Amino acid sequence: MKETPGDTARALGLAIALHVLLFLLLFAGMWWTRSGAPAAAGAISAELMATSDLSAAMQRTLRQKPEPIVEPVPEPEPEPEPELPEPLPEPVEEQPQPQDFIPVPDEVDQAEVTDQPTPTPATEDKVQEAKQRQEQVDLTEQERQQAAQRQERLTEMERQRQKQLEDIRRRRAAAAREADLAEQRLQQLAQVRAGNAAEAAAQADATATGAGGQDDGLRARYVAAIQAAVLSKWTRPESVAVGSQCRVIIRQLPGGQVMSAEVASPCALDEQGRRSVEAAVLKAQPLPYAGFESVFARQLNLNFRAEDR
Repeated sequence: MKETPGDTARALGLAIALHVLLFLLLFAGMWWTRSGAPAAAGAISAELMATSDLSAAMQRTLRQKPEPIVEPVPEPEPEPEPELPEPLPEPVEEQPQPQDFIPVPDEVDQAEVTDQPTPTPATEDKVQEAKQRQEQVDLTEQERQQAAQRQERLTEMERQRQKQLEDIRRRRAAAAREADLAEQRLQQLAQVRAGNAAEAAAQADATATGAGGQDDGLRARYVAAIQAAVLSKWTRPESVAVGSQCRVIIRQLPGGQVMSAEVASPCALDEQGRRSVEAAVLKAQPLPYAGFESVFARQLNLNFRAEDR
């Protein structure tokens, strides 16, 4: 931890106080030793003599052992209690100083710059507040730019997705058109072939009838059977009157499978009635065929008559 000037002064004071205390203790010990020592006397002369040479009174005095006088020992002065060192202050964690804004050096000649006064705490506080406000403004601007970039990326992704969907829909529509055109071409080809076959069959039937073939009675029964089959699958709309007639061109295959049914003129039915007759022909397939092989026609002109079942 970094030592501050206050910590240095406090440690110096404690060291001086400890030295003063040691000096006082040393002085008190020396004084007490000097006061307890006997006073120094002059030179002592001694002469040896026998006890018998002493008088009787001196001998009695010597035989009486007087109790030694105990000099009172002076109580030692109480030692002064050493001063307790002041408690060290709790270490304060240094707060990280905000990094000062480093301005861009300018081109001004420093020799011409006058001395500026030392900033006061109030001025520093204002500078810090201004710096914090600027940092907040910069942070807000950065967040706004990031949000705008995210929105731009999302918009671009959505645009790409819509473009891909549009491409898929366009390809599907093109494929559907191609399929419809192919189906129409197949139907047209089938109709042409059916028409050619019907004409050939009609010519063959006419040739057979003229050459002694089946009479018109079997053909009339064949047409009546087809009329009955179509009527069994037809529901008369309210707009169609009973007895109304309509010409229907039926193209079929051997066995009675219907390839197409189309209302032609003359027809006394409205649009709803015409569509209902065409639907009834398709529902009635296979049309009667067994027993009518000799009068079968691939293309048959049926004079449909509206009747109630």
